Amino acid sequence: MIHFPNAKINIGLNVFERREDGYHNIESIFYPVTWFDAIEAIPADGYGKISMTLYGTPIQGSVETNLCAKAYNLLHATYNLPSLNVWLLKSMPMGAGLGGGSADAAFFLKMLNELCKLNLTTEELKIFASQIGSDCTFFIENKPALVSGKGEVITPVQLDLSMYYISIVYPQLHIDTKNAYSLLTPRKRAHSLQEIVLNTPIQSWKEKVINDFEEPIFKAHSQLTEIKNILYTNGALYASMTGSGSALYGIFDKKPMLADVLPLCRIWTYEPKKSV
Repeated sequence: MIHFPNAKINIGLNVFERREDGYHNIESIFYPVTWFDAIEAIPADGYGKISMTLYGTPIQGSVETNLCAKAYNLLHATYNLPSLNVWLLKSMPMGAGLGGGSADAAFFLKMLNELCKLNLTTEELKIFASQIGSDCTFFIENKPALVSGKGEVITPVQLDLSMYYISIVYPQLHIDTKNAYSLLTPRKRAHSLQEIVLNTPIQSWKEKVINDFEEPIFKAHSQLTEIKNILYTNGALYASMTGSGSALYGIFDKKPMLADVLPLCRIWTYEPKKSV
């Protein structure tokens, strides 16, 4: 069985007060994009063992600490899962703010539910996902949503960007999430992120839809400021860093030509489907 986890981008990311559990309360709109990893799993002899092979984009940490292994062990504690051989092909970069590890784990939960015939409901899968990582819950339904709490409160929103080009630029820079949070000064907001994004033109988001991580991370890595400026000078209607990582994205109404102006970066672009 093969599944293809996808990335997300953050449209705005407001970080509020620090919680008693050590996390922060946030507000962001997550939007799924079609930059994929691939996971394949086949049954093996016995029960309770997962053999993982990781290849593609380098992954920090060991196989044992991978979030897919965590997902397997979490379900196995309740359902005595059969042993599996698993191959994870990484295309999404780590430390980029694209949610790649969370997506892999969430899609693997859905794969285990199907492969092992557990018959878990969507809500039950969300409960397990919330125990793996803050962003995992979103990828269970994998639809545009306002994400709040520590990332586990998911409210669907009607947002469709499929008529635009979306380019994601990864500057070959890994940003550690824990360190990124240490640089922040949490603050309140006077306006609803959801109301701005859903009820105002994309061109107006530049001054209103802010990722709180940009200010401290741009100070530490000035090349990210330059990339954002390049996205705007090349026609972006809106450009932003995504998540707490180093990737930036631009939303365009015309196909951008970024390879020549950003030759040292990895660039992924979604192109609108042409009507037949």
